[in-house]
Amino acid sequence: MKRNGLSEDTITSRTRNLKQLAKMADLDDTEQTKERITSNIRWSKLTQRKYTETYTAYLRFIGKTWQKPTIKPETRLPFIPLESEIDQLIATCGKTTATLLQTLKETGIRISELVKLKWLNLTPQSKTLNITPSKNSNPRILPISDKLINMLNQLPKNRETIFSQNIDGHRDHFSTQRRTAANKLQNPRLLAITFHPLRHWKATMEYHKTKDILHVKYVLGHKNIANTMIYINIEQALFTEQNDEYTCKAAKTPDECMKLAESGFTKFDEIDGIHLYRKRK
Repeated sequence: MKRNGLSEDTITSRTRNLKQLAKMADLDDTEQTKERITSNIRWSKLTQRKYTETYTAYLRFIGKTWQKPTIKPETRLPFIPLESEIDQLIATCGKTTATLLQTLKETGIRISELVKLKWLNLTPQSKTLNITPSKNSNPRILPISDKLINMLNQLPKNRETIFSQNIDGHRDHFSTQRRTAANKLQNPRLLAITFHPLRHWKATMEYHKTKDILHVKYVLGHKNIANTMIYINIEQALFTEQNDEYTCKAAKTPDECMKLAESGFTKFDEIDGIHLYRKRK
């Protein structure tokens, strides 16, 4: 895969998938492996296709072939959590996981990009993070809040990167804390929140705020705008279905306005010098 120019992220992902597949089937038995992939009811069609591609690459490497199953992923919109649900998870997780989730929420970067973040990529003065791309994306510089800067600064600075580069470790820690939060809050929807839905949430909210698909393309680092266009449909579906109930707050000073804006509130009016902000419930 390296010789063929595939990225380190793709190689790491396929290695992880192959190890998982080896626990489920004898990799030398192509029919058994095919049956394990296609009959796994916990996997979506997209996941089945991902494991099919991984196994095909493995067989090519050892000089074998197989009759690859035809898997057509169903077309569906991704799961978009509520902001309140994301914030609940952040509030109930440990310091490192909470900071990781806040970073994903504010930037929409991939987990593979997050683990590459170095302390040198953080510029507190301009409140930005310089993102090193993965999966053939574009580099970008993204704004972050004072809240996130404070959370990042509370992490130990004992390595070059801000977070450990062990993605599986982050997933395991988050899975445990997410299950505890879901049970405590009696909200099973929290169990559907993984790292990637935070990217979908960020893209959808950015398009909702700006109606600028090129802006969303930049935030996500997409090279092809066709990959970004889905968020127009998601935004339209999500906000058509949502009610128009808001949480409203008032601010008098610039600091109060800034705090509300950083919390996701949008200014909608001003009366006698009082700034009125709102955010959908």
